[in-house]
Amino acid sequence: MTRALQIGAIAVVLAASLLVAFDLDRFLVPKELVLHVTAVIAGLLTIRAARRPSSIDKLLVAYLALTALSLLFAQNRWLGFRALAITASGIVLFWSVRALDEQRVINGLALAIVVSSTTCLVQAYGLHSPFFASTRAPGGTLGNRNFVAHAAAFGLPLLFFAAERARRYWFPLIGIAIVSASLVLTRSRAAWLATAAMVVVYVIFTPWSKRLAGIAIFAAAGIVAALLIPNALRWNSENPYLDSVRGMMNGRGRLTQYERSLVMAIKHPILGVGAGNWPVAYPREVRGREDPSLSDTNAGMTTNPWPSSDWVACVSERGFITLFVVIMIFITLARQRSGALFGVLAATAVAGAFDAVLLLPLPTLIVWCALGALSGAAAPSPPHGGEAPPPHREPSRAIILLAILISLAGVARSTAQLIAMEIYSTSNNRKSLELAARIDPGNYRLQLRLGHRRAAHELFPNAK
Repeated sequence: MTRALQIGAIAVVLAASLLVAFDLDRFLVPKELVLHVTAVIAGLLTIRAARRPSSIDKLLVAYLALTALSLLFAQNRWLGFRALAITASGIVLFWSVRALDEQRVINGLALAIVVSSTTCLVQAYGLHSPFFASTRAPGGTLGNRNFVAHAAAFGLPLLFFAAERARRYWFPLIGIAIVSASLVLTRSRAAWLATAAMVVVYVIFTPWSKRLAGIAIFAAAGIVAALLIPNALRWNSENPYLDSVRGMMNGRGRLTQYERSLVMAIKHPILGVGAGNWPVAYPREVRGREDPSLSDTNAGMTTNPWPSSDWVACVSERGFITLFVVIMIFITLARQRSGALFGVLAATAVAGAFDAVLLLPLPTLIVWCALGALSGAAAPSPPHGGEAPPPHREPSRAIILLAILISLAGVARSTAQLIAMEIYSTSNNRKSLELAARIDPGNYRLQLRLGHRRAAHELFPNAK
């Protein structure tokens, strides 16, 4: 079971398609498929350990239920189910890892983060691959430098945790240097802020030791190496890293987006506009007004398929109640006195305030597995002669099975998307394209190519 999670964590980093016509989806859809497959396997292997639910599990069930209910208000049900499946798979993984050896789980997740950063560095230093995106470099096999940076921010506390407990101390230290270097080269301001928050809380809740000093030295070495070693990146600035630091608080476009997304949330306060449906509803709120979140090439469409914040996405797509539940999940987890757990929570919360994090497959797998494992690792040991702490409780088997079924449907959905993308990219035959549209009715570009304007309008009614 642990081995399956470790393989899944590395596979979700490396999974990518060569279908360049689909830009981000050629990275995201294969990773979603890996996420869902990993969740199904993990869930089925641990379902027999189910017990009466605890407070955190009840909150997770409420989060999943509210996300499902928000689909009642979704204009685009395909996007809605895509978001629901990602949420379900993350929750299944959280439940699954608490029955496992937390050290081995964290080691596997930490290795996946190092692999992610390595692909970033490989691209940054001039190696080209069809599995890398030429834009948003150095994104490696994640396709976007911001995604690599986010993974580095919430992945570093996992490497710290591994380094503090590893028998072979040097391996995680080298990994820390690699991840720190990638964090610098991505120039992601949200990730830099998230990392700063993570370091503060990690140091506060972790006793000082020689190993912690070694961690600091290797992290600093990675940063210095990234700044001094010439790379193949071409920034439009003489001092790109200094400019990024100066611009960390320059977020006028984000503030505009947040303000108008909040208007959406106020209009739909209970369950939002539907999970995954921010890009469908947002253009309606800014019609006739300039907004950097809107596409310059596709009228009535957003530049990105998600808002620049997990928290904004949650409240606008799923409502204020769901946002409250998510905050309570974070607060409940934070009751555990673990530096690594606090570090992951802080990095995820801060990065998610400025960019999409838990809306995406790789962070969903890494973060929810890490939180599940570390909430177990943080449980205090019983005093000598005292009673052992109660075992972790899991929700009932019926609830777990329902979540697994959603993940299984996510497997089918991601597979259908990949098949339709392949046909779109390789065939001009109308019969084949019609088949692809039946396989994936939610493919907006495919519907437009076939001239199915009514079907396309139902998916994105504000597009022109």
